[in-house]
Amino acid sequence: MKSPICAMLGIEFPLLAFSHCRDVVAAVSRAGGFGVLGATAHSPDSLEQELKWIDAHVDGKPYGVDVLIPENISTAGEKDVTWKSLEARVPQTHRDFTRGLLKKYDIELATASVADNEPQPFDGKTAIELLEVSFRHPVRLIANALGVPPREMIEMGRKRGVVVAALVGAKEHALRQVAAGVDILVVQGTEAGGHCGEVSTMVLVPEVIQAIRKVRDVPVLAAGGIMTGRQMAACMAMGAAGVWTGSVWLATVESETSEIFREKMIAASSRDAIRSRGRTGKPARQLRSVWTDAWDRGPDSPGALPMPLQSIISRDAFNSIDRAAAAGNAKARDLVSYFVGQGVGLIDGVKSAGSVVQEFKKDFAEAIEHMNALVAE
Repeated sequence: MKSPICAMLGIEFPLLAFSHCRDVVAAVSRAGGFGVLGATAHSPDSLEQELKWIDAHVDGKPYGVDVLIPENISTAGEKDVTWKSLEARVPQTHRDFTRGLLKKYDIELATASVADNEPQPFDGKTAIELLEVSFRHPVRLIANALGVPPREMIEMGRKRGVVVAALVGAKEHALRQVAAGVDILVVQGTEAGGHCGEVSTMVLVPEVIQAIRKVRDVPVLAAGGIMTGRQMAACMAMGAAGVWTGSVWLATVESETSEIFREKMIAASSRDAIRSRGRTGKPARQLRSVWTDAWDRGPDSPGALPMPLQSIISRDAFNSIDRAAAAGNAKARDLVSYFVGQGVGLIDGVKSAGSVVQEFKKDFAEAIEHMNALVAE
């Protein structure tokens, strides 16, 4: 394809796949797409091991790494904030609410011990260290979400000839990213899983393209609810140079999701993917569950804490929920959840990541043929 994304990344099909699972990343890249590993949950040491594995299993195909450096976070401007210091800021009311909620479903809340110097979640300093690790490997793209990448990140990419991408959920965000110098905009509509804005993909993509055209020519990847090649073709008809996908890979045999969550995805409708602050403190689309209902609508809810404090609560809680569900606690299934977009309503089974890429290609080609037939003489 002649998409600028293909030229920039050295790929044959402009389908980018964000995943926390190295197996998905490698499989998608091998199949002709472009896998992007979500690195935020890793330490520099664990990321090094993951990238070594990808290098050995990607057959020389290109891939990328995604980090999370939020601009707006409750600890902004503070130095050397650790997980331990944040734990001390969590009100007892929120701890009691969490423990009581899990107890109703016969789940014992187990807290994980952390080192005294373990950095806070979404720590910018750690993210830069993760990028330094990434650059020891043949990555072709680095991406950031929840704000303009720090100048250091953009300069690191430019110095090494690595493309820098940034996710945006509003026209105003896109203009700031273009001014900052990013190479690719991932324009993510509200249908997307995880942190997202309020504007739909079909509206946001052309709005951003129209706005940035007056400033600088930056390729746009459409994101949000994209589960098929036909949707991909539609986004490219609107002016996107390709697509960035996430939720579709959760229903693959390689993904990091549990069997229980996969079953819940297959049973879910698009309306079951809701925006909630209950997991991270910022609006993030995830599968509706007892957990989201309790935090968002419960009469006794103390309200979600700002990022990253809510993540301090939810990490131990969801680890406990998943362990209980896997051990056979049927009641715990009601709390099982994960980030997923509204495209979950299109999931009807579990497939291999490679077969999903091939389905995208086939559906994309059929959509183009359909459009060509409409204008043929």
